[in-house]
Amino acid sequence: MLPTDSAWLALENPRNPMTITVMMRADGLTSPRMREFLRVYWMAWERFGCMPVKRAPGWWWEQDPVFDLGHHLDVVLDRFTESELQDWVSARINQPLPAYRPLWKFWLAPNAEGGSALLLRIHHCYADGVSLTGIFDSLCPASPQQHPAIYGAHQTEDFAPWMAAAKGRLEGMVSGGTSSGSVAEEPISADGKRRERTGCWLDQLTRTGLKLVNEVTDFLAEPEDTPSDLKRPLLGQRHCRWSVPVPLDRFRSIAKTMNVTINDVLLSCVAAAVRPRLGVSGTTLDDAVMHAAVPIDIRSRLPDDLQPEPDALGNYFGTVFVPLPVDGESAPERVYRIKQETRRLKKSWQPGIAWGVAACASLIPEPLRQPLSDVFYRKASAVVSNVPGTPEARYIAGCRIKEQMFWVPQAGDIGLGISIVSYAGQVQFGVVADEAVLDDAQGFLKDCLQELSDLSGRP
Repeated sequence: MLPTDSAWLALENPRNPMTITVMMRADGLTSPRMREFLRVYWMAWERFGCMPVKRAPGWWWEQDPVFDLGHHLDVVLDRFTESELQDWVSARINQPLPAYRPLWKFWLAPNAEGGSALLLRIHHCYADGVSLTGIFDSLCPASPQQHPAIYGAHQTEDFAPWMAAAKGRLEGMVSGGTSSGSVAEEPISADGKRRERTGCWLDQLTRTGLKLVNEVTDFLAEPEDTPSDLKRPLLGQRHCRWSVPVPLDRFRSIAKTMNVTINDVLLSCVAAAVRPRLGVSGTTLDDAVMHAAVPIDIRSRLPDDLQPEPDALGNYFGTVFVPLPVDGESAPERVYRIKQETRRLKKSWQPGIAWGVAACASLIPEPLRQPLSDVFYRKASAVVSNVPGTPEARYIAGCRIKEQMFWVPQAGDIGLGISIVSYAGQVQFGVVADEAVLDDAQGFLKDCLQELSDLSGRP
């Protein structure tokens, strides 16, 4: 198993399992349709038939010798109301996945009020949000008459590209950056040019090293979050809620008017909802520091020889720690302060550094692993993930998907996760929280939508 995937097994703790939860509402989705979908299309990815097994010196993917789809799909015939459905989803989030089977499972509630509810829980070691979104985009066409595009993938951990990339860069260092990898192949008359090229390479290496040192130093110097109700010890019991859909055009209109991004508007909504739940006020609130850990897709930043294949499973994201202006007194102030911070972080190396450190987690001795994790995750009180879906409605097993929602895992001792999903012209907020840090998830979502109203000037 690649270190970037096994890291999420190494960083897991019993109170905070590293599982992603996805929910879809689909008209008319039945048990036979879903079973056939899983058998023909979902299982085209061989990794879904494997389970992670720990063997020295690391983790390995092993085929489940008694794999049965019946172990991975439960059909629940209860007629859930909307509020009952939210409680039912929360209960599933607290239900551990068996370690002796592949770490994913679907639940189907075909009689839920408002349409069939399909729930998936899958361990982060299988894929990140971008990978899962890509798979569902492939398997869920834009028309009920279309068949899914079956790509699938064999489960072969190919370390060759990583080893070749490392070897190529090492040879480049030794040869002073020559393309041939051997200084001796160049004519003696080129010795002066060779020294010049080596000098340029050393100069570039020095500048890169200094930038890396500065980036790491800046991150370590970033103040930790102010003690608050969101930093309480976790109980390990979580609940989740999701908001009503909001037209994406409302966010676009605000972003265009204020010359910010939609993501800035979304983070401003989160900052406004977090503010009254910190449990601090007065001068403490004026000086309060709170960061949100925001996952960033780093696929486009990787060298060409390390780019993953299209529709490949795996984890290719880093994290930036965005300071949230919880002391901001108005919605516009919060938006513009977030804009300033996100622009700064976009230019930084923080996502790549975080990805590299996470990738090393499974290779680090266990006594040192937790302190290293704490260096990163004690600087944040929440995880905020924004996943863009398709602009048009999609169909799963021939049934129209009306809503898509997901909830993110939280690393370390972070107990609050906020997810933002856009799909078919609508945006929804979702929240999952440990009961120790937040007991009013529905009120949190209402405050997110109130901030949107304040920014747009209409309810």
